[in-house]
Amino acid sequence: MSQRRADDWWQKLYEDQGAGPEPDPEDTLDHRFQSAAVLVEDGAAPVAAADPPDPPGPLLPGQRREAEPVPPAGEQPPDPRRPGPTGYALGGVTVPPVPPEPPATGLPLRRRRPPAAAVAAEPAPAGPAAAQEPAAPVAAPPGHDPAGRPDVRHLGDRAPTYAAEPGALPEADPAGLGDITPDTVLEGARYGTYTLRAASLRGDSARFRGEARRDFLLTARFGSGDDALVLVALAGGDRAAPGAREAAAELCHSVAAAVGRSRQRLAEDIRAGSREALRSGLQRLTDRGYGRLRAHAAELGLDEEGYTAGLRGLLLPVDPQCRTRVCFGAGAGGFFRLRAGQWQDLEPEDTAHPPVDAAGGFRFRASVARPGDTLLLCSGGLAAPMREEGLLPAELAARWSQAEPPGLAAFLADAQLRLKGYADDRTAAAVWEA
Repeated sequence: MSQRRADDWWQKLYEDQGAGPEPDPEDTLDHRFQSAAVLVEDGAAPVAAADPPDPPGPLLPGQRREAEPVPPAGEQPPDPRRPGPTGYALGGVTVPPVPPEPPATGLPLRRRRPPAAAVAAEPAPAGPAAAQEPAAPVAAPPGHDPAGRPDVRHLGDRAPTYAAEPGALPEADPAGLGDITPDTVLEGARYGTYTLRAASLRGDSARFRGEARRDFLLTARFGSGDDALVLVALAGGDRAAPGAREAAAELCHSVAAAVGRSRQRLAEDIRAGSREALRSGLQRLTDRGYGRLRAHAAELGLDEEGYTAGLRGLLLPVDPQCRTRVCFGAGAGGFFRLRAGQWQDLEPEDTAHPPVDAAGGFRFRASVARPGDTLLLCSGGLAAPMREEGLLPAELAARWSQAEPPGLAAFLADAQLRLKGYADDRTAAAVWEA
């Protein structure tokens, strides 16, 4: 009876007579399982991932662990830094992508360049990278002057006795550090139609011996606007005389102070062209300056003829409508003018006026400047080779005949052109007229 009930149950589950036509006798459970297996092998339908295999346990005596499969030749192993399945342990773990590096916000790094020999040995890159590679800067040749001046060590066939660059420094007094004089002084200005350049430098002999510069340079502007007046005063003393540096500075300060107090009267005389009034007034204040030197020499117990200096002064009105230039001075020094490529000495012998001091008579010259003129006033250290050597004025004429005046560095290079036999301090001021 129980067997009969079991057969009825089986027929109701799989052989329902009222459900439809007669079932296929070949449609069995084994036949369906075999069909499903064939479809899975062909890749037609996905199959749920099997559970990961258990980690290998410890080996028993006499057992050997099977070798892991080796990827085919030429195939690289997966990079764990890239996104996607890692293949480690559980295959569902995904590595996030590597974030890009933030742009640099600080100062750019300076990479050390390889030695020149190593760079020359490397082959030049080909392709677009070679066209984009910037060319390396070409090294300046030896002796190159960034100011645009040729490399002239000295003029003439014979080299100067001393070196061109400063050597020893002057000895300093701890109680008088304010009186230290620098080796070189540069000055420049531009007003209206003219450009001013001035320089004072220690001579080769003083640089070698560690002595202070004895020449003195002073530039000052008195007043404001078009009524202002520019003064250039320079003085040079004898290097063998004691106190020559102090005498040159005292003389320039004394004359500059007098010019500043009389600035308005002097400006009016310059505009009006009153040459005689200018001559007498400038000679008076120059005489007073030398008188103070003589009085100071007596106080110091020094020789009056030794405690002195040659003086040159230049007055330049700021008013662009006034082209009158006034030069004055006494003692060693000079005034020169470069016009149409030729130098002119503006200090002829003047016997009509008495000497101001034992070094020489008073010098005065007032002239109207022309476009293209260059006016030069200098101390005795530069005036001597300008008058005695033809190479120096010829070289300066070639350099200063350009359309534009030189800069400060170029003017300094011009002022220190060296010749054998001329090792004194040099002070020069030049004015280019536009």
